[in-house]
Amino acid sequence: MKEQYQIRCYTSYSGVSLPLNLVCEISEQDLRNRNIYFQGCYDKDNRLSICLKIVYGETEFEHRYSYYEDGRLKQALISEEENELTTLNFDGSG
Repeated sequence: MKEQYQIRCYTSYSGVSLPLNLVCEISEQDLRNRNIYFQGCYDKDNRLSICLKIVYGETEFEHRYSYYEDGRLKQALISEEENELTTLNFDGSG
């Protein structure tokens, strides 16, 4: 069964920790006037599961997050535009 996501778009993110904290949500109408934005895909528990940075219609980077049952970050898969994949694993202790 394929997971369903709620997709929202933003102008930026704040902080340096993972998962990224997307800020300044933009409407679909305003999206047409933007060359650079972040697309967040949220799971049924409203956790950011996929984050894309879109630059002139191309994906510049992609983050995929998975979580422990208690909601803490378990893993981040980060791919850059050169298709280099970085895997970060978190131990659950916070």
